[in-house]
Amino acid sequence: MSEVNLSAMDSLGVSQQVSANNIANVSTEGFKASSVALESGPEGQGVRVSAIRESANAGPMVDGAEMSNTDIGAEMVDMIQTSHAFSANTAAVRVSEEMTGHLLNMIA
Repeated sequence: MSEVNLSAMDSLGVSQQVSANNIANVSTEGFKASSVALESGPEGQGVRVSAIRESANAGPMVDGAEMSNTDIGAEMVDMIQTSHAFSANTAAVRVSEEMTGHLLNMIA
């Protein structure tokens, strides 16, 4: 089970990095926000990044220049959801490790 959770945590980490990059570039002229698409891992186990896509939507025009199309509100919601998913997977890994420890103590 830990491998499934670890693959999810890796993918969620990539998602957080992409969101952080979008937020960091919110004031960059012409910046296009990216998004992460996730899919099931091999044999339906775990999660992996299937693609990182750049948005084709135009940013707002300010003084004749196109600004970033990053939506701070949407990015913050995505980061909160990703954080909760990461925490849930961390808890599952911790419980799995504790169960393994208890099993080894019973055998010893």
